[in-house]
Amino acid sequence: MLAPDWEDLTEFFDVTEFADTVTITTSSGQVLTVAGIYDDPYLNAQLGEYQMDLSDPRFTCRETDVQGVKRGDTAVIDGKEYDILTAPQSDGTGVAVLKLASPPPDA
Repeated sequence: MLAPDWEDLTEFFDVTEFADTVTITTSSGQVLTVAGIYDDPYLNAQLGEYQMDLSDPRFTCRETDVQGVKRGDTAVIDGKEYDILTAPQSDGTGVAVLKLASPPPDA
C-alpha cells in the first residue's frame, strides 16, 4: 500500500535534518540512493542465568523508494555494509522498514 495522496513524507526523511542517505544494491545490480532513518537498538534478553546481547539494525524509509528491494540485497550506511534480511515491511502509511543484518565484527 502506497502513501495517501495528501501525505508528503519528504520533510520527515529530509537528510539535512535527521535522515541518512543509504545506498542499496539489488541482486540484479541496480543501485538505489534512499533517504531514511537508520536505527540500531540494543537488545538484552535474559532467561534464567543466560543472557543474550544483540542489535537489531533497521532502516525506515518511503515505501516507494524501496519497491523491488528484497532479501539478499545489500545496504551501505556510513561506510558499513549490511545484508537486507526481509523485503520492505510496509506499515500501511507509505512508510516501510528494511530489517538489516550487521556484518561480523571482523568484517
